[in-house]
Amino acid sequence: MHTFDAALPTQPAAEDAPDGFVRVRGARENNLKNVDVDVPRDAIVAFTGISGSGKSSLAFGTIFAEAQRRYFESVAPYARRLIQQGNNPRVEAITGLPPAVALQQRRGTPSARSSVGTVTTLSNSLRMLFSRAGDYPQGAGILYSDSFSPNTATGACPVCHGLGTAHTVSEQSLVQDPALSIRDGAVAAWPGAWQGKNLRDILSHLGSDVDVPWRDLPRKDRDWILFTEEQPVVEVTPKRDRVEKPYKGQFWSARSHVLHTLADSKSAPMRDRALSFMHSGPCPNCAGSGLKPDALAVTIDGRNIAAMNALSLTELAAALQPSGTAGPHADGSREAVADAISKDLLQRVGVLVDLGLGYLSLGRATPTLSPGEMQRLRIATQLRSGLFGVVYVLDEPSAGLHPADAEPLLEVLVRLKASGNTVFLVEHNMDLVRRADWLVDVGPRAGDDGGQVLYSGPVAGLAEVQDSVTRPYLLGGATPSSPVSVGATDGGGAPPSRGGRAEGDLRTEGDRRAASGGLQLNGITLHNLQDLDVTVPLGILTSVTGVSGAGKSTLLEVVSRAVDARPRPGADSGAQQLPVAGVPGLEVVDRLVQVDQRPIGRTPRSNLATYTGLFDSVRREFAATDAARARGFTASRFSFNVAGGRCENCLGDGWVAVELLFLPGSYGPCPVCHGARFNDETLEVEYRGKNIAEVLGLSVDAASGFLSDIPAAARSLATLREVGLGYLRLGQPATELSGGEAQRIKLATELQRARRGHTLYLLDEPTTGLHPADVRLLLHQLNRLVDAGNTVVVVEHDMDVVAASDWVLDLGPSGGAAGGRVMAAGTPEDVAADAGSRTAPYLAKALAGDGAGHGA
Repeated sequence: MHTFDAALPTQPAAEDAPDGFVRVRGARENNLKNVDVDVPRDAIVAFTGISGSGKSSLAFGTIFAEAQRRYFESVAPYARRLIQQGNNPRVEAITGLPPAVALQQRRGTPSARSSVGTVTTLSNSLRMLFSRAGDYPQGAGILYSDSFSPNTATGACPVCHGLGTAHTVSEQSLVQDPALSIRDGAVAAWPGAWQGKNLRDILSHLGSDVDVPWRDLPRKDRDWILFTEEQPVVEVTPKRDRVEKPYKGQFWSARSHVLHTLADSKSAPMRDRALSFMHSGPCPNCAGSGLKPDALAVTIDGRNIAAMNALSLTELAAALQPSGTAGPHADGSREAVADAISKDLLQRVGVLVDLGLGYLSLGRATPTLSPGEMQRLRIATQLRSGLFGVVYVLDEPSAGLHPADAEPLLEVLVRLKASGNTVFLVEHNMDLVRRADWLVDVGPRAGDDGGQVLYSGPVAGLAEVQDSVTRPYLLGGATPSSPVSVGATDGGGAPPSRGGRAEGDLRTEGDRRAASGGLQLNGITLHNLQDLDVTVPLGILTSVTGVSGAGKSTLLEVVSRAVDARPRPGADSGAQQLPVAGVPGLEVVDRLVQVDQRPIGRTPRSNLATYTGLFDSVRREFAATDAARARGFTASRFSFNVAGGRCENCLGDGWVAVELLFLPGSYGPCPVCHGARFNDETLEVEYRGKNIAEVLGLSVDAASGFLSDIPAAARSLATLREVGLGYLRLGQPATELSGGEAQRIKLATELQRARRGHTLYLLDEPTTGLHPADVRLLLHQLNRLVDAGNTVVVVEHDMDVVAASDWVLDLGPSGGAAGGRVMAAGTPEDVAADAGSRTAPYLAKALAGDGAGHGA
């Protein structure tokens, strides 16, 4: 057993470390405190610790970053300019480090042209299969593989340019009230004021009747007025009381006017108005495939490439079996090519199916995928790459996985190791951690109180480390919902026995809350939910469970759209078509709040203090000081986003870019403000001995005492500490926050607000990225919201959270087309006893309190 403590001078020297280890010495990245640690190669190594402890700084910010830096050193200096490079890690030495590949949690690319097929490169092989072995129409020439891609000029549909979606106008969108005459404004898409009157006068001079109801005009006349490309010019004589000279007027059809406005207008309101008369849908020219007709005419077993892309991966694998490949050809070489390509496709698709992604299709756009799905796609791609001797650094590969899908993931990781590679996991799933070969536990707490390696060795050895927050959850049987103090045990690794339930603890069958009504969702039809009826209880905590792709997030989307589209005074009740027939129960919902893991800002200018609003109260306090009043400073003076108080050299960023010609560009502190972001005059004003830059540099824990006299700031800081974010700095940029941290900041911002009636909270996988100790804090806050009279609905895979809920909706039985049904609904005890639920056995373990629920 190898144990290491960065604070002790007893670490073995790098040259004394045993062979087969990656040896890190003097790591100081972010909050790491001069860490020394040895981790084995050719093994599965789990890095654990609470959020902000420094585990990602060690695995990604130090080990992977150094491997990447060494690789880039082998690249020609000129070529390095074309590669996005990270910063060099702050570490004295790392030895025994092989090449590394990082698979991090991040959302799919925002491009609508990116799909499952392009990410996995399976689309390339499928296009080649159609090009070389497809059945062509008689007399058609052979097409190159690019002709089967909507992302190339040779393959893209000329109408939608390969997107598959066309933005068009129709008579219904251009004429919203056919009972009106043209003079009374029947053609709503035309401009108002003089321009609209001009078009009506032109029509009158052209012989159209502008005073009869629109619906009474002949179809030929209506189509010409709305859609003609002609632009006749006529002489118009205004019919007014005052004398006006005749003028030459040019006619524009309604469609031409809308398209011209969108293409040429610089006015955002005018463009928005024009967009309101258009509707989007599948391109009529290519039926939504994005391809030209000649590519769609090529088939394999009666399916064209668009139909193949629409199949689930499970269905695609069946279609690619020997009986589903191209039929016999006179040219034997074509059949041989089809067999070779099909065999390769089958093997690669099989890996994705084994990872529980069989419900996806090659044409599924990546923006619709979860981070967990994206990461599993990358893992599958790497598994087929055949690399040897590589370190794979994975960021929570179990994120977004139902417990039933975790076992196939572990098998894939074992296969990566068996292929001669090393797997480093930054992971919170205790079941996955238990199956690792080696454990590196970082802590003991977060931020400045973390950054130390508490233990490095076989998993069982963590039982001897008393300071580890991970120990009771990994080896002691504790769960996030059990009444055990974080880090407290009986000395033997087991948590104290269960006592009375505290707020946020596991709820038993006898003390489940009762619903106060429910949202009746009838006839839901969206994605894989087809004509589904379901009741979402109100006034309690509900968990929506099910395997990946079962329809959980879709159900949340339906609830959100139903609430957003409620009729309001003065609103157009027909403005939005809901995917649900009727929603009784909405009348008791006063407000909707969606708390997701999207960033709280896209630039470093957005930070914790600005998002929560506490910075506003801090700036007001600075403006109220005697020094500020004497200088005439207002609160805006203390904003780094406004000219006047900020440093104008860096424009309030605190850093400047440094161009290094043939070397990669770098960033450094602003030489004028030295990273403070404000100018000297602003920094001369102090509040209780600190200037505004120093206050932004405080952690939430430190600021809670320093700003305790400011009620608004104190309230925000208290809620941030309650959700476990006391280690973050007030000025920490949004770009440095994880998805889990961003979600908890949003939750804290909501908690600090005064209660305003019944609110419906929707959370999609709130435990992603959270250590079990942080899940405990999250459960406490969710129960606070419900106890205050609100409704909380969470999509969740963590069985401890599900066990602590009042009600469970379990969807399934599988993903994609095989999902979308309610398999079980009731209390956690009811669902755990349901033989038809795939969630039941894992939920039963969590209810038994054996510590197997968190990611079990």
